[in-house]
Amino acid sequence: MPKKELAKGYTTGTCAQAATRAAMQMLFTGEKVEQVSVELPQGEKLQLDITDIQRKYTDRELPDMVSCAVKKNSGDDPDITNGVLVYSQVRLSETGQIHIDGGIGVGRVTRPGLNQPVGEAAINRVPRQMIRKEVEEACEEVGYTGGIDVEISIPEGARLAKETFNPRLGIEGGLSILGTTGIVNPMSEQALIDTIEVEMKVCLAEKYRYLIIAPGNYGLDFLKEQYSIEENDVVKCSNYIGQSIDMAVEQDCKGVLLVGHIGKLIKVSGGIMNTHSRWADCRMDLFATAALRAGIAGEKAVEFLDCVTTDDALEKCSEEERTRIMEKIMMRMEEYLNYRGKGVIQVGVVTFSNVYGILGKTEKAEELIERFRKERHIQ
Repeated sequence: MPKKELAKGYTTGTCAQAATRAAMQMLFTGEKVEQVSVELPQGEKLQLDITDIQRKYTDRELPDMVSCAVKKNSGDDPDITNGVLVYSQVRLSETGQIHIDGGIGVGRVTRPGLNQPVGEAAINRVPRQMIRKEVEEACEEVGYTGGIDVEISIPEGARLAKETFNPRLGIEGGLSILGTTGIVNPMSEQALIDTIEVEMKVCLAEKYRYLIIAPGNYGLDFLKEQYSIEENDVVKCSNYIGQSIDMAVEQDCKGVLLVGHIGKLIKVSGGIMNTHSRWADCRMDLFATAALRAGIAGEKAVEFLDCVTTDDALEKCSEEERTRIMEKIMMRMEEYLNYRGKGVIQVGVVTFSNVYGILGKTEKAEELIERFRKERHIQ
């Protein structure tokens, strides 16, 4: 049976563009607009419904202000913005300029390295261009040469933003207005990798040259407890360890420290740079191999192969055996990560267990921690 193709959706940027087009039409004609057609950045046409129309009149026949919304549709993408209303409010101004800003529920940029300068609304470059295009075309059609103020808002944005990466990235108070094509493709690995890259760029834009990356919450908790390093200072790399090292190299980073639980990072000792279980799950094989390399008897190594988790395997070891095995594991991790780093950047690893604490550090680990802490003035 053929695999069902996932449905596409449209971005918050497209919603803002369409709402602005409708609002501008109503501002200049006074007629209610319930549907508009917009041209997306790559030329594709899309027809969208308009809702929650509000018009404000003062001393003229036509409205001075119009607000309306488009309901976000994310298709089959598991996006928390699916179904939210994205509003555009347009009003006449005496400035002679088109001014685009964010209102309620649209985040504000607080850190350098993002798509917009610090202090600006988190409305990315391409959506801004498309919103401006709609305003300019509407003004040209009626010969209007005055100013227009555009305010994009998402009433649910502040609440939903808490479930996103925005607070970590330095976007406060709401969601971002996003989209380079205007279309939402169902979530891909590339989308996650792009998010990691943005986190790195934010750190490097603040003149930091040393990064700590951690696959998940175990690593984040460990760093806070062990080194007083806060979550917002760490790049969360998920399973994409190899690609994270590649991006650090491309962005002229000087050093990267990888910190994580042995259950995930042991895969790196086998050269596995995407640690998701669907790509490889050879944890026990690698543990048993390290045991053999450490001179531990074959029968014990076979026991490790039957363990379900690395914690189970560690429990079967004496303290001396754990030390010897981890030395071999850390050595192999270091070899593979240095190879991935191409000799251009320093790479280190700290791995731990929730039961036994720190299990191993590579040669450069402590030096990288100190450089990282010094850059960020962490005591």
